[in-house]
Amino acid sequence: MGKKLYVGNLSYSVTDQILSDTFSQCGTVESAKIITDRDTGRSKGFGFVEMATEDQATVAIKKFNDANLEGRPMTVNEAKPMAPRNNRFNNRY
Repeated sequence: MGKKLYVGNLSYSVTDQILSDTFSQCGTVESAKIITDRDTGRSKGFGFVEMATEDQATVAIKKFNDANLEGRPMTVNEAKPMAPRNNRFNNRY
């Protein structure tokens, strides 16, 4: 089972492919996804990378946390599960 990493403080020009190519220096990248705004399609400046093993994820965190990618220091750490969100429509009645 792989380990999912949060990657923040990304330049808006970083793509899924750039993220994947960068993290592949540390091992097998299972997936790499930049999060985009649903309305505009523009990057939100962060994404997620899933590495094949926990060891590879640990190496990637050590190597890339605070490392520059396209002129910006990345924030890289273990992804946390998404907190449950209130459905705004359920609260109306």
